[in-house]
Amino acid sequence: MYVLKPVRQVRRPRVIPLGAGVVLRTLLALAILGFIALPVLAEPARLRLRGDVTAKGDVLMLGDLLEGAGAEAARHPLFRAPALGAFGTIQARRIAEAVARLGLGEIETGGRVQVAVQRAARRVGATEIEAAIKRALESGYGLESRSLALRLDGESPVLLAPLDLDGQATAMDLTYDPRLKRVAALITLGDRQASLRVSGQIVEIREVVVLGRALNRGEAVTAADVAIERRPREATPADAQAGTANLFGQVALRTLSAGAVLRSGDVAPPDLVTRGEAVTLVFDSPGLNLSLRGLANESGKLGGMVGVTNPISKKVVTGTVIGPGRVSVGSAAPVRQASAALDPAR
Repeated sequence: MYVLKPVRQVRRPRVIPLGAGVVLRTLLALAILGFIALPVLAEPARLRLRGDVTAKGDVLMLGDLLEGAGAEAARHPLFRAPALGAFGTIQARRIAEAVARLGLGEIETGGRVQVAVQRAARRVGATEIEAAIKRALESGYGLESRSLALRLDGESPVLLAPLDLDGQATAMDLTYDPRLKRVAALITLGDRQASLRVSGQIVEIREVVVLGRALNRGEAVTAADVAIERRPREATPADAQAGTANLFGQVALRTLSAGAVLRSGDVAPPDLVTRGEAVTLVFDSPGLNLSLRGLANESGKLGGMVGVTNPISKKVVTGTVIGPGRVSVGSAAPVRQASAALDPAR
């Protein structure tokens, strides 16, 4: 037998339609809130004073000095910029007065009383000036720029130019005195938009070999011992070594100090034969090869001529040094004579 449960009737909430009074009160509240918030939303952003600035042109615009300006207002000119490469200051009150005259309201200074302004500029220094003059001397006078150096008059002249003049510096109106080696020119950028007149002394330069360490007499020169440097010709010996060809392996003829310019008489090929040394005297020709011992009468380098004495016959022959302790003769007659003396049986 089933037990019947009572059916519960769910009552739906009664929806009361909004009356005209409720709607009016709601609209009135929203209007009041909008009226209060509208001035806050409509208030324009305040302009803020920038920190120290760099001017790229002749005139400082409003946007250069203030943040928060609109695109049109930012392009409004306010002050003239300092000269190229120079510094200047602008009082904050002057900026505020200029902004007020434009009707843009007050500015936030952040406690600053002035703004420092630097005018940006391209600086053409002594290196670029020297290069321009060398090019002009090479094209106009046929001088080799690599063998020249320039001592400019005065203290490091600098040509200041706007940043947009990014071309190569040019030497115009150049004059050169070959006797005095004096030069003068007008250094320009662009179509003479920036220029500077300079003068100086031309110095001839040459490459010389300089010792990196001290060498004792008889010590051989290696690649690690020397360096090539560019020196004024007038300050170097006329017989200074100009290159390292055939230099390595030669020996110092005297004690040489570090930093010295190596001269042609400072080093020489080593002696392969020493005076009083027992050497081998050789004669080579097609079908004939003779060799015998002798004593060198003098020291000799590779390719040098030395006299050799047969210690038995005391005969002297002259030959060419061909290697360590070896001397070659160019004729068989002296060798035969010396050979017979060494071998009595013959």
